[in-house]
Amino acid sequence: MIETTLSAADLRSPPTVPPAMPVTEAAEYLRRPEVSVLPVLDDGSVVGVVTASDLVAMVAETDGRPSVRTIMSSPVTTVPPETTVSEAAERMRTAGVKHLPVVDDEGYRGVLSVTDLSPYLPRHHLSIEWRDDPLSIESDGGRERPPDDRRADSIM
Repeated sequence: MIETTLSAADLRSPPTVPPAMPVTEAAEYLRRPEVSVLPVLDDGSVVGVVTASDLVAMVAETDGRPSVRTIMSSPVTTVPPETTVSEAAERMRTAGVKHLPVVDDEGYRGVLSVTDLSPYLPRHHLSIEWRDDPLSIESDGGRERPPDDRRADSIM
């Protein structure tokens, strides 16, 4: 598989929001089908992300209408544009996140989601390790049996 870096991948650019934005305004963005995450930027730096899950948790846990700062997920797992797609997938897996903001020295560049990774990764990853010869042929009425097969002939 050829490794694609995130700088070559098609990153999405969802709306960004400031930490002081009221949650109700952030919710309006997240109502759009194409918006699954809102990167929270403070002075050009990603300081958090807000998802619909964060809003649901806020509604379940509070009666008020706090700002984005109080419900955003932080600290944020980010990656630079030089990160390969497979490295980004592994980073998502180990961090337990579904969105990775991509940042460089100049700041926020876009966001990568689990869904965005699917065209770049194989459907299945198999790791096969042969330890011994998997089959041996014995003279047993023409049947093949592994050497460690100790089952009675009546079972076979």
